[in-house]
Amino acid sequence: MDSKLIEALGDELFHALRERRSVAPLTQRYPDLTLETAYHISLRFLQRRQALGEQVVGKKIGVTSRAVQEMLDVHQPDFGFLTDRMQVGNDSDVSFETHRLVQPRAEGEIAFMLGQDLHGPGITADDVMAATHWVAPCFEIVDSRIVDWNIRIQDTVADNASCGVFALGDERINPRELDLAKVQLNLRKNGQPAGQGLGSAVQGHPCEAVAWLANTLGQFDIPFRKGEIILSGALAPLVPVLPGDDVSLTLSGLGSARLRFVS
Repeated sequence: MDSKLIEALGDELFHALRERRSVAPLTQRYPDLTLETAYHISLRFLQRRQALGEQVVGKKIGVTSRAVQEMLDVHQPDFGFLTDRMQVGNDSDVSFETHRLVQPRAEGEIAFMLGQDLHGPGITADDVMAATHWVAPCFEIVDSRIVDWNIRIQDTVADNASCGVFALGDERINPRELDLAKVQLNLRKNGQPAGQGLGSAVQGHPCEAVAWLANTLGQFDIPFRKGEIILSGALAPLVPVLPGDDVSLTLSGLGSARLRFVS
């Protein structure tokens, strides 16, 4: 795929975000689209956002748990970038219009704050643990710019791993003080149970997921930087949300988070 088409598809996704609309799957229109090309499309998408003043504050891995893979029919993790304008406050209102949401879904996960740089390949889960300053409960609100979430791995990577917004809970926990694989997530939507899962749902241990992301991005010479936020992936199936919905989560030993949705 030539550079002009890569730029055009990145621009298409950027305008879909700005205009709150979805587009036909890229993989239907370009069946030979490779994962590497999808990543370059995502970089063009990111460049358009950075041109408006957005700054990268971290990275994310998605589609890590079997439950989410089965829900989306995508059977390997995706990866993308977090910017400052994607972050919203805990216990805040998330506006569909202001945050340009189209078909959002809420997921609960563990966020990592890095205290040291990491540059793959060759990063292990132990390296991740040693480099982590703290972990926190997190809501990621994923949102696909691909119509009806009809995605393959190339579609979601091109679409910046279907990232919408994210919110960190207020707690900051030393990850060496608990077993992250045994952390239990409980999700509620409008006061009713909406899902649960364990830290082990993401590749056996959240640090394994973060190491995978460091090594995957390392192939593109993209490092993790000290001070970046890394989202390690959903512990339970995604929960669709609409204006008027209220979602909350608790992660055992880590704390809680809550978001409300408005039009």
